Amino acid sequence: MTGDLQVTSVSRQDGGALPDGTPVERWVLDDGTVRVAVLTYGAVLQQIVAPDREGRPADVVLGFDDVTGYRTPGQPYHGAVIGRYANRIADGRFTLNGREYQLARNHGGQHLHGGVEGFDARVWRAQELDGAGVRLALTSPDGDQGYPGTLDVTVEYTLAAGELTLRYTATNAEPAGGPDTILNLTNHTYFDLAGHAAGEVGAHLAQLPSDRIALADERLIPTGAFGDVAGTPFDLREPRPLADGWDADVEQIVHAGGYDHSWILDTEPGRPVLAARVTDPASGRVIEVRTDQPAVHLYSGNMMEPLAGAKDGAVYGRRWGFCLETHHLPDSPNHPHFPTTVLHPGETFTTVTAFRFTTA
Repeated sequence: MTGDLQVTSVSRQDGGALPDGTPVERWVLDDGTVRVAVLTYGAVLQQIVAPDREGRPADVVLGFDDVTGYRTPGQPYHGAVIGRYANRIADGRFTLNGREYQLARNHGGQHLHGGVEGFDARVWRAQELDGAGVRLALTSPDGDQGYPGTLDVTVEYTLAAGELTLRYTATNAEPAGGPDTILNLTNHTYFDLAGHAAGEVGAHLAQLPSDRIALADERLIPTGAFGDVAGTPFDLREPRPLADGWDADVEQIVHAGGYDHSWILDTEPGRPVLAARVTDPASGRVIEVRTDQPAVHLYSGNMMEPLAGAKDGAVYGRRWGFCLETHHLPDSPNHPHFPTTVLHPGETFTTVTAFRFTTA
């Protein structure tokens, strides 16, 4: 089929149920080249099947066959939408309008990925988008995990011509005079372009066209300073195997056990730029990420523990996948010089990230 004739099909399937009987839906998008599956549990991106240079399809997303796996204690947020706040907030505390808020602390005393029960552990409401994709919606009440204000969130997954686009919208639903809140959304999919159970991803060639990263301390909390990538393992302005840098004997890598850092992007709302390009030399598969968010966080699976019961009976190991999380900087509420993540009553935040799959 030519690109002009491709039409994306959208279908809804049974995605299982939670222990209390709450049903989960599985939405499948297929544009004739790439097939995507999304669960209403956690707004999880469960599957992306893409062809290699010979036209052979493979699932390039790590995850589980059904919703039960995504509820496994300790599973590392496979494929989920993360909120209210992606990544870390130091000590789970921030001050807003003179008031200190204490969030749930769920990671070594820090607040990580929305807390004990973030958006990754909720069942979202689903609606088909006119044959192009699916819209998922969620309401987070005032006080959720310690956050102020009621938040209405939607994420739209659409697929066309090999490009999967995620459009996020979030509105502070409080009336005038109500509390401000903070917000930082992302998707936490683990990719392996050789196939989801192919093993370590160190041979993948990563290219991030950015000259600065946010420096982090031993807790992986930003120090507030930025580092020039030149002459460091973080210089990915030209394609470089992930394994070339993830064991480097430099403080930033040692603290994280590999790549777990935010590269700074020169973006404006509504104007996505190229954030990352990763190639698997063996299969020829390529993923390009474009976003209008101010950073892309490359995580090389450093803290992945052996995890049984994954798709097709796989047992994933350390560094079997990489994440490209587009978002605001970690711990932004505690660094006034970072781009703001504050959302005022009645205000709506929108952002877009696109994943394009090609071959080389």
